[in-house]
Amino acid sequence: MLEVLASRALLVALPFGLWFLWREVARRTGREMGSTPWAWLFAAGAVLLGVSLMATAVFHGDNRGQVYVPAEAAPDGRITPGHFEKRAPQTP
Repeated sequence: MLEVLASRALLVALPFGLWFLWREVARRTGREMGSTPWAWLFAAGAVLLGVSLMATAVFHGDNRGQVYVPAEAAPDGRITPGHFEKRAPQTP
């Protein structure tokens, strides 16, 4: 979960990082820079975040037709993680 949040935060921060990197290169080469386009940077970050959420919805596995089996603690102290199992076919 933390990796997903970190990757999404990096996607939002990507336009800002690219802008400030480009601005630093432009300043070193003597170009005159205008003001920082904050609205465009926020919009680009939001678009990247939206695209990543849509890609997750499209490419993530579907668990419909499966039953969730919650995590269990065994008598010896081991914990079996929760998982999905296919439903048994129903007979009429």
